[in-house]
Amino acid sequence: MLTVYGRADSSNVQAVMWCIAELGLSCHRHDIGHRFGGTDTPEFIAMNPNRTVPVLVDSSGPAIWESGAILRYLSNRYATAPFWPSDPSDRAQIDKWAEWSKISVATNFTVPIFWALVRTPAAKRNYDAIRQAVLKFEDRLKIADHQLSQNEYLAGNDFSLADISLGHILYRYFDIDITRADLPHLRAYYDRLTQRVQYQTHVMISYEALRE
Repeated sequence: MLTVYGRADSSNVQAVMWCIAELGLSCHRHDIGHRFGGTDTPEFIAMNPNRTVPVLVDSSGPAIWESGAILRYLSNRYATAPFWPSDPSDRAQIDKWAEWSKISVATNFTVPIFWALVRTPAAKRNYDAIRQAVLKFEDRLKIADHQLSQNEYLAGNDFSLADISLGHILYRYFDIDITRADLPHLRAYYDRLTQRVQYQTHVMISYEALRE
């Protein structure tokens, strides 16, 4: 049995839960972090000294933290091709897009845009900085838009781990109150993701409790 520690409205927890659902695995999740607290307890710190979510425990094995590491663990242990191929060369074609999504996409959205707009009181928001952050973020998304003009999914024509890494960010990007660039292939891709029950269940979740 998989156990996940982390609140449902954490975007990193959402990526992990979506992956678990796509792989058809059973899981129990504990609400930890933000308004739920729990990350400062000795028990949690023993699992993750960074005091962040998510944390995964597989049966009685050691705790795993950092969402990228958790996603790769789940894929290595439970997934098959085309989601996560066994051939190292084929796998690297997916992994490069998954890594790019984490480093170039998620980090340019979560704090400079989502936190700055949703988790900051209106009176304290720096709208000029947010607009500049959106432009920088969308420069990265243009790369995905071009890739998706040639493929149905991010790393090819099959759904894979790369789509988990990119797709879990897109719900909030398309939902928040900003002016967005015209990225038609990305938008069509996002619309396809929203038809997946697993995405609806674990990613398309209200973030109202995070508002300041």
